[in-house]
Amino acid sequence: QVQLVESGGGSVQAGGSLRLSCTASGYTSSSYCMAWFRRAPGKRREGVATINTDGETTYADSVKGRFTISQDNAENILYLQMNSVKPEDTATYYCAGLGPSPCTFIAAQFGRWGQGTQVTVSS
Repeated sequence: QVQLVESGGGSVQAGGSLRLSCTASGYTSSSYCMAWFRRAPGKRREGVATINTDGETTYADSVKGRFTISQDNAENILYLQMNSVKPEDTATYYCAGLGPSPCTFIAAQFGRWGQGTQVTVSS
């Protein structure tokens, strides 16, 4: 059974750092596009970062230079390193797997989602 489980969310002050993890089971996550999305209260879900099967990454403009997506292929774990966080980064963050090729930020093209992990950034 394909499953994605996020962890690592929490509360952090602006300017701080947080690392999110997404453990995949039931398939080899690196064989597909993987991504992080987020949904802030009252806002639409938005793509944050993607990583393709070659390890190439893309980022939303709002997080470029501050967030880093990476993958431990041996452990089947996807990461999102969040540095210099801002209050506007407050959201529920979702890991998405079984993504398309090429990678996109189109949520409907991802076949499996995690349950989400809350990130709260205080000013």
